Amino acid sequence: MLSIVLILFVVLLVIGFPIAMAIGFTTFLPGMINPAFPANALYVLRSMIGGVDSTPILAIPLFMLSGIIMSRGGISERLFNVFAFLVGKRTAGIPMAVVITAVFYGAISGSGPATTAAVGAMTIPILVSLGYDKVFSAALVAAAGGIGIIIPPSIPFIMYGMMTGTSVGALFTAGFIPGIMIAAMLMTYVYIYCKVKGEDKEKIAANYEKLKAKGFLGVMKEGFWALLTPVIILGGIYAGVVTPTEAAVLSVFYALLVSVFAYKIIKVREIPSFLDGAVQAYAPIALLLGFAIAFSRVLTLLRAPQILAEYFTTSFSSGIMFLMLFNVIVLIIGMFMDAGPAVAILSPMLMAILTQFGIDPVHFGIVMVFNLAIGFISPPFGLNLFVASPMAEVSVSVLGKKALAFCGVYIIALALITYIPQISLILGTLI
Repeated sequence: MLSIVLILFVVLLVIGFPIAMAIGFTTFLPGMINPAFPANALYVLRSMIGGVDSTPILAIPLFMLSGIIMSRGGISERLFNVFAFLVGKRTAGIPMAVVITAVFYGAISGSGPATTAAVGAMTIPILVSLGYDKVFSAALVAAAGGIGIIIPPSIPFIMYGMMTGTSVGALFTAGFIPGIMIAAMLMTYVYIYCKVKGEDKEKIAANYEKLKAKGFLGVMKEGFWALLTPVIILGGIYAGVVTPTEAAVLSVFYALLVSVFAYKIIKVREIPSFLDGAVQAYAPIALLLGFAIAFSRVLTLLRAPQILAEYFTTSFSSGIMFLMLFNVIVLIIGMFMDAGPAVAILSPMLMAILTQFGIDPVHFGIVMVFNLAIGFISPPFGLNLFVASPMAEVSVSVLGKKALAFCGVYIIALALITYIPQISLILGTLI
């Protein structure tokens, strides 16, 4: 039965079935074939409803709503202006400012595509106007957007924590250093790229003078409330004052206060449209998540976790080899499947294997999500590529080729995070 379910699932994905429909159909299949199977239609429906009716899951739509408000409220623009003022005059200063802005925005939205959309809509036109190649600009934004699911708060971390019983707060803490590390590595790459390719110094200097005219205090005054956003969200979580879900609620109210009263960009009458946008964005995720949770429970009833654990423990003598194979498999999966369903399906099945090899589940969660972040910028179906390509008016195929170099940077970082667990875990021991 297990082989039939898995083969059919793969076939449905290959022929182009929507992921939610493919998961849903294969979830109901065992009960349809064998009426005596415990996971009948009622069991599946209860699993779906019970799975998404969860306090940690509530953080996902709230962070999505917060991201929408902050994007419309001018927060991302003010973040970029601060960083452009600080580093914009240096070699690759503006591309570096894009990466730093993505780090801060990712610490607000928790989403890779949302970070790409918010940062890209503002920065791609600026990069192109300053003489940077538009394909490079779009690839940079897509790559920087991947940081959105690595730097906390991260929606995939929330999903992993819920599916495996791992502390979401511990995952957020563990994701901080890897997020900063990949940002530093991306900035190093763009510095080398701009050093080799050259920049239009006159245009960059003219743009910098516009910011300089405001003065340091002027730029910081405009960006103060925006800079404070991730400090409040992450500071509250790390200090143990709020849970991740409570931090998500806090981020929504803070975003509204800043956008409506401090920056005065959003009108109160616009708020219902943001709620509508968040509901429309979250509804398919909720359906997909519900099916994925039910699917993982059906696979458990079919003994998939035990079978996988037996296979890996007999085939590999060490966790090093297992992690190497795992990274290759998830890299491939990430090219075709979004991070959400991949985490929901894979993480429960693999927990038994972690115990066998003595792998920390927090470290494993960071490796998995980091791996899937690479999928966001990997051709042919990297979601961030599809978000960034229309902004630069370039095809996804052309953009995908340019993004391969950024994928290489991510893979180097992935290898370090995989085999040096303390990169992820050391901060948790200090807090």
